[in-house]
Amino acid sequence: MKRHFDDLQLGSIELFVLAAELASFTAAAAVAGVTPAAVSRSVSRLEERLGVRLFVRTTRQIRLTDSGAAYFAQCREALAQLVEAEREVTGGQTAPSGLLRISAPTPYAHSRLLPLLPQFRKLYPDVQVEVHVSNRNIDFAGEGYDLAIRGRDPSDSSLVARKLEEAELVMVASPSYLKRAGKPKTLADLEKHDCLQFELPSTGRKIPWLLMDKGAVIEVYTSGSYTVSEDYLGLATLARSGAGMVQTYRFIVEEDLARGTLVELLPALGGTSRPFFLLYPHARHLSLRVRTFVDFLTGRRKPE
Repeated sequence: MKRHFDDLQLGSIELFVLAAELASFTAAAAVAGVTPAAVSRSVSRLEERLGVRLFVRTTRQIRLTDSGAAYFAQCREALAQLVEAEREVTGGQTAPSGLLRISAPTPYAHSRLLPLLPQFRKLYPDVQVEVHVSNRNIDFAGEGYDLAIRGRDPSDSSLVARKLEEAELVMVASPSYLKRAGKPKTLADLEKHDCLQFELPSTGRKIPWLLMDKGAVIEVYTSGSYTVSEDYLGLATLARSGAGMVQTYRFIVEEDLARGTLVELLPALGGTSRPFFLLYPHARHLSLRVRTFVDFLTGRRKPE
């Protein structure tokens, strides 16, 4: 196989990654045991080789350019894989370690994922976990994520999709809202009520409610005075405050239903659900920390 890198170039990549992680040539030099000028020269050699600027430099700080950020994400992952390959060959990696980066939507993150992480780190204390809580789709390669949790099976064939669960949906409202607006008794009554809306960040469209009608799942587009975007949990907060009715995941409001701060509505139209999937890129050799977390999470969330 033809060589693409010499030892000097590999060293330059390591110093570049270190400088990007620490956002400082001086700090990178101190960790690497070289001078700041040596780090600067290494980065300049990389920029000349690639034909792009990797950092915006000022007298006080350095900042990755867009090209630099994309290159950094790839280089950091590549170096991590080299380290893990060496540990596996030498038998040095008996436990997972390193940084695990996960993206998860707000409802699943708060109700399912985040409560499990202390248990995971108790089992694997050498793994550091970074969680990106957002409903937007992420770019695995460009942004350097290891895993993502999403509410739909992706069309991207480059991703592995492991189903975590079918999350039950439920319609709820607060006692104060029902006292003011009345309790719906039929599907047609939804037109008379303030139905809280969630807008998908990826499309800008409002999510239809999934209801069971005569044994079949139907999509119902409701309307109301309030729309929430980005933070799905805002719907439950509005419902608790008496703003209107909402269809949401049962796991978000189960404590409210038990306390009576929210009331379940039209149970005869219930029984619908939406899935959640754990996503990660296809790879012949997943890192040990990623494989360990996949086994940990899928072992606790059995798909229905």
